[in-house]
Amino acid sequence: MAAAILRRAAAAAPRVAPLPPPLPSILTRTVSDSTAPITVETSVPFNSHLIDPPSRSTTTSAAELLTFYRTMSLMRRFEIAADSLYKSKLIRGFCHLYDGQEAVAVGMEAAITRADAIITAYRDHCAYLARGGDPVSAFAELMGRREGCSRGKGGSMHFYKRDANFFGGHGIVGAQVPLGCGIAFAQRYRKEGTVTFDLYGDGAANQGQLFEALNMAALWKLPVILVCENNHYGMGTAEWKASKSPAYYKRGDYVPGLKVDGMDVLAVKQACKFAKDHVLENGPIILEMDTYRYHGHSMSDPGSTYRTRDEIAGIRQERDPIERVRKLILSHDFATAQELKDMEKDIRKQVDAAIAKAKEIPMPDASELFTNVYVNDCGLESFGVDRKVVRTVLP
Repeated sequence: MAAAILRRAAAAAPRVAPLPPPLPSILTRTVSDSTAPITVETSVPFNSHLIDPPSRSTTTSAAELLTFYRTMSLMRRFEIAADSLYKSKLIRGFCHLYDGQEAVAVGMEAAITRADAIITAYRDHCAYLARGGDPVSAFAELMGRREGCSRGKGGSMHFYKRDANFFGGHGIVGAQVPLGCGIAFAQRYRKEGTVTFDLYGDGAANQGQLFEALNMAALWKLPVILVCENNHYGMGTAEWKASKSPAYYKRGDYVPGLKVDGMDVLAVKQACKFAKDHVLENGPIILEMDTYRYHGHSMSDPGSTYRTRDEIAGIRQERDPIERVRKLILSHDFATAQELKDMEKDIRKQVDAAIAKAKEIPMPDASELFTNVYVNDCGLESFGVDRKVVRTVLP
C-alpha cells in the first residue's frame, strides 16, 4: 500500500524542465568587429578662422574604434620602451617621445590614404608607425642598426618610409615646412589629386620660413595642410612666453584655419577629412592641434621644471586620448574591460619581441660611413690630416 501511495505521489509531482543551454552571446562573446556606423559628437566645438567649421557629429564604428585603441596603445608602449632603452644607453643622441599626442597621428591617418604625403619634425616615431612602419625597423633605427628604417643612420629624429609617402622627421626647427610645401607643389604639378600634411610644433610657429612657404602655397593654391601640433611648450618655454598670439590657427592671416582638440582622435579625423577636401579645391589651410606631451621635450629634459606634476596628471586624467577611446568602446559594449586588458598584454609582448629582434641586428659596416653623402663612382679620395697618404677612396 505504501508503494502505491509513493507511485501516485510521483505521478502527481510536476515535471522539472531541463536547464536551458548557456547563452552563447555571453559565454563565447568576442570583441566586436562590426563596421556598422555610429555617430559620436566631438569633445569640444571646432574654432575657425575665415572658414565655416565642420560638423561636430562624426561617424565611426566598433572596428575603427578598436583599431584606434590598438594603434594608440602600441604607440604608447613603443615610446615607454624607447624611454627604457635610452636610459639603458642602447639609444644614443637625441630622442623625442610622442606619448600623449597619439590621437594626432592616428586620427590624421584615418582621414587620408597612403598616397597622401606626411612630413614632420623630430618627434616622428609614431607618425612612422601610423604610416604602417614596422616596430622592429623603428627600434633598429633608434639603436643605430643597419636594418633600421633609415639604415641606422638617422636615429630618432630621421625616420623615413618612402613607400608610404612619409618624408620623415627633420631635426632643424621648422625646416620641414618649406619641404612639405615643395611636395605639395609636385602633387599639384603632376595632377595627382593628393595632399601633403606638413607638421610642425608651436615652438616652430614663429619661424620666418614658415610664413614664406605659406605665402607661396597660398599664391599657387598648393594642396598642403599645415598642422601645428601645439603641445604648449617649445622645449621648456610656455607658448604664452614665446608667442604674442598663441592662436596658431589664425596665424595664416589670409589662409583659413581650424583649432582642433588634438586629444580627441575622432575630432582629428573629422578635421583632417575636412581639410583635405578644402585644399584640393582652394589651397592651404592651417590646423592647430591642441595636444600635450607627457614626457619632457627630449630625454635630457625631465619635463617638470617648467610645469607641475599636477598639470601633467590632470591632463592624463581628463584628456588622455587612449582613455577617451576606451570609454567609448566600453559604453557601446564593443569589448569588455578584460578584453582590452588582454589586448594591451598582447601589445606589450609584440613590443618586447620587436626589441629583442632589433637587438640582434648588427651595426652598419664601416664602409657605409660614406654612402648617401657623395655621388657614387665619383672617384673622390680621402686623405689623412697630412694630405699625403690616401686613407680611402669614396664609393
